[in-house]
This record gives sequence, C-alpha cells and structure tokens, in this order.
Amino acid sequence: MKYVVLIYGNPGSRKAWEGMSDAQRAAGLAYYQQLNDDLDASGERLVSERLAFPELTKRVSVGDGGPMTTDGPFAEAKEFLAGFYLLDCESEDRALEIAARIPEASFGVVEVRPVMGLHGPEL
Repeated sequence: MKYVVLIYGNPGSRKAWEGMSDAQRAAGLAYYQQLNDDLDASGERLVSERLAFPELTKRVSVGDGGPMTTDGPFAEAKEFLAGFYLLDCESEDRALEIAARIPEASFGVVEVRPVMGLHGPEL
C-alpha cells in the first residue's frame, strides 16, 4: 500500500534551522540521507523531496480570461508543507513507524495519508 508522509514546518522550526551551525545542519542532512538510504535498501521509499519555502509558491487558477498565476504565500497559517515521502509499505503501522523517524515529528507535524488510486483506495 502506498502512503504519503507530509512533513510540515512552522516559523519555529524554520528559525531553529536557520540558527544552526554549519556542522549541525550537516548532521541533520546526514540523518535524512541515512533515513533515505535505509528506505531505499528496504524498497519502501519511492520518492522524497524537500519543498521550497511558501514565499516561492505560485497559485494557478483558470477563469474566463484563461490561466492566472498569483505569488504566495496564500494562507495566514503557522504551518507550511516543507517536504514529503512517498512510501510503499506493507502496512499503515510500518508507514507510521517510518514517520516517527522524521525529526519534525518531535517538534512539528508529520502526517501519514494513504494514497488513493484512480478508482479509490488500494485496500
């Protein structure tokens, strides 16, 4: 079954990252690389990506005048989508176990959501 793990940042986590030394940032990135290597070895990681900050977001809408784009951010929210993993796991419990390894789970929000196929959930 496929699961998407959504990793949310917030102003506090962003400030913490920006306040880290180069060595601390390198250690954080090395942790993520090890997690990726572990999930690649088990065949569970299909893809993972870090996302740009909300200020770089573009919203696209289509109306009578055709497509229109607007610069972000769009919501006055404290949390923003910072990255994701797309996993293929044997069970929801395994996806939750992996999500718990993501550092943001200890101070932010990490969400696990089943991926729906074109014709409904893969159950």
